[in-house]
Amino acid sequence: MIPLRMNGGISVSELFDRDGADLFTLEDEDGVEQQFQFIDEYEENGTVYYALVPYDENAAESLDSDGELVVLKLENENGEDILSTIDDDDEYDRIGNIFMNRIQDDYDSDENGGI
Repeated sequence: MIPLRMNGGISVSELFDRDGADLFTLEDEDGVEQQFQFIDEYEENGTVYYALVPYDENAAESLDSDGELVVLKLENENGEDILSTIDDDDEYDRIGNIFMNRIQDDYDSDENGGI
């Protein structure tokens, strides 16, 4: 498990409750920061999962990227909400597929004029 902490003292709940807050910075356990864009949220059996993509201010580089979808889950460590990687391969595959299907459904809906 790799815990990712919110940079700047913003809690996870505050971050995702704000309107328009879809870009944010996460810091890993080594202090390396990376900016992500929020794509989707899913809850299953009391566990909340987030789908994110790495963000690059250079739109051309973002378009050339491999389209990596990052799936993290919300955990509480010593009273602090953190986003963690999913260590269990079956859980990761299952949740990742759920997000991919939801994203595809949204895309298909947009392509069909919201139908």
